[in-house]
Amino acid sequence: MVYPKHNERGVISCADSHTVFANLKLTHLEAKWQPKIDPPCAIVSGEDFLDRCLLEVRRMLRMDQYEYIRIAKRVYGKSIRQIRRETGHSRNTIRKVLREEPYGYCQREHQPYPVLGPYLNIIDRWLEQDKERPKKQRHTARRIYHRLVEEHGFQGSENTVRRYVREAKVRLGVGAPRAFIPLEPELGQEAEVDWGTALAAISGEVGRYKFFCMRSKSSGKHFVQFYPCERQQAFFDGQIRAFAFFGGVFPVIVYDNLSAAVKKVLRGKKRLEQEAFTRFHAYYNFTPRFCNVASGHEKGGVEGLIGYVRRNYLVPIPAAASLEELNQKVLKQCLAYGDHRMQGRENTVNEIFEQEKSYLLPLPEIAFSNIQTTDGKVDRYCTVIVDKNRYSVPTRYAGLKVKVSLGVNQVEIFRDGVRVASHRRLYGNNKWSLNPDHYLELIQRRPEAFNSARPIRQWRKKWPWCLERLLERFQHSQGDTKGIKDFISVLMLYRDYRADEVEGAVEKALEVRISCSQGVKHLLLPSSESNSGSPQSLDSWPALPPADVSVYGQLGGVK
Repeated sequence: MVYPKHNERGVISCADSHTVFANLKLTHLEAKWQPKIDPPCAIVSGEDFLDRCLLEVRRMLRMDQYEYIRIAKRVYGKSIRQIRRETGHSRNTIRKVLREEPYGYCQREHQPYPVLGPYLNIIDRWLEQDKERPKKQRHTARRIYHRLVEEHGFQGSENTVRRYVREAKVRLGVGAPRAFIPLEPELGQEAEVDWGTALAAISGEVGRYKFFCMRSKSSGKHFVQFYPCERQQAFFDGQIRAFAFFGGVFPVIVYDNLSAAVKKVLRGKKRLEQEAFTRFHAYYNFTPRFCNVASGHEKGGVEGLIGYVRRNYLVPIPAAASLEELNQKVLKQCLAYGDHRMQGRENTVNEIFEQEKSYLLPLPEIAFSNIQTTDGKVDRYCTVIVDKNRYSVPTRYAGLKVKVSLGVNQVEIFRDGVRVASHRRLYGNNKWSLNPDHYLELIQRRPEAFNSARPIRQWRKKWPWCLERLLERFQHSQGDTKGIKDFISVLMLYRDYRADEVEGAVEKALEVRISCSQGVKHLLLPSSESNSGSPQSLDSWPALPPADVSVYGQLGGVK
């Protein structure tokens, strides 16, 4: 809007005043507006229809009219009566405009529901009943609408039901938004623990693995470790490694009610702990604190960490030759984390972490023995069943009792205090860990079982092609039975020599067309022990004294 200029005395001229008001009135009367009236039933002239539109314009108060009234009174000094004649608004409306700021529609103190009214008690009753139902099986606004239509013949709209249900849920406390308290934890006092699940490609196979997370509540520094499962031993191992990572033990550690730590949830904060977990936290002298049931937000820091690890450490899906290699990659990322400042903090994560180290409990000199011991018996397949899986031992121990030591990643089997077998631990059911070396003597006595023996078939998928060619040579030169027996003697060389040494000797034997195990073994002997060099003199070798043959005469009485 263009305002008139003042003269030297600050007074607007009459000509300018009439021009401004003419423009203002024309602007208001010719404003683009569609009247909220039904179209006329009968045909009326253009002038009559324009008069009706102008009448509706006069009855409404828009922002440009609000501005017109205030300028007319405050700038040009017009009276209320004159403004009423020009705008068509009542004196009370004009006084209200001059007295108050622009106003819109006022919100009603009480929203009536003329159509939904008879059904309000039904909706409230359903929502009250939902308080005793599982959270995932409660009424939604859409379900309430469909039930009203199907069961009670409701004729109103779904939006009306949604608006009332939204208000009723807050009023009745059903699914209402929860309030939280901003926290500022003390340095080095608390940590949070939880498990997450993610996909990873180990040795080319994509599988679902568990990862252990521990997060400092004050600094936000965290530790992550992958495991094939989240059993109690993995739970303890993750904490032992985390304590070593942080350089100490947090006085208080927060858990949810996981079965590895809690045997039974009692009333309130009381818990019946697993005996092994009680020994564990007594050894490290920290206090466990358990969240309320289904209240993961009480350890929200580590809950958020699980999502952070998935999005930042595990995208794209990580690939590694083993879990150890994957854990090394994740450990590097955990060490690199912390050069930033969290919201509301003055120092970086690493700076705060360095400060809180002095508040941690010292580590014991010897780590907690996270080993389980059990008894076993070797069956006729020369295996010991441990945790629903089978582990092989040498065939000479068939039918004997043994002791089994179970670690997180390793299984060791002992007989009379001597270790007779060691395997990588298997998780799952009915899996076999067979060491082919344990069966070689038995297969050598029964060569017909060579091609169908499970340990040999599993090994055969992995061994180098030179062994396959050597087996064919032995069978061709000695026959199938003798050739297999002699080939097994070559396989026994892996007990005394490195794999690369044996395979190198086999390749050399193929080059020189050796067809027996003794020739392969001869190639493995050191040069000082082989006869490939020139003959050496025997003068320096020790010899026996010369024999005295005269004593033989005494046997016949000869003197």
